Amino acid sequence: MADITIFGKGNMGQAIGGLMTQGGNQVTYLGHADPVTALGSIVVLAVPYPAALAIAKANVAQLAGKVVVDITNPLDFDTWDGLVVPADSSATAQLAELLPESQVIKAFNTTFAGTLVAKQVGGTAPTKVMTAGDSAEAKQALTTALAGSDVTVIDAGALKRARELEAYGFLQMTLAANDKISWNGGFAVLK
Repeated sequence: MADITIFGKGNMGQAIGGLMTQGGNQVTYLGHADPVTALGSIVVLAVPYPAALAIAKANVAQLAGKVVVDITNPLDFDTWDGLVVPADSSATAQLAELLPESQVIKAFNTTFAGTLVAKQVGGTAPTKVMTAGDSAEAKQALTTALAGSDVTVIDAGALKRARELEAYGFLQMTLAANDKISWNGGFAVLK
């Protein structure tokens, strides 16, 4: 059992927290402006990218030694026509630079809240959570925390793979926003 702190009380934060609770973990929720007094061993940033950056900058010392899970898709929400991070980087890489003493990984950005709650994509395929990061221990900690939740974790590779996961998440979000797919649908990984 792990202590999990989730920044973000919205749909994604609640869905991820529900999975973590099913895995037998203790979950605490914080709003992005709530005072930070103590954090769990795993910290999930279930907030938009600008808020994730602000949380990281304000809590570098408190996040040291923690597994930090970045779920963001750094969209340009003014245009919905691209990502706001450099083409050779990712939101996760930017956060990792701000948090050199943390184990920063990408996860949950290619799933919608509805697919996490239902544990299915489009009502047929099991929900799979893809992760990317340079710490095998951090990815294993997340996998262990999700054990018993009926979602599967797939290791997508090193931190540099976060860029592809963010592009994948961006495409999925734009399709849903344009009514091409359902917010309970998306892409499924079959194996």
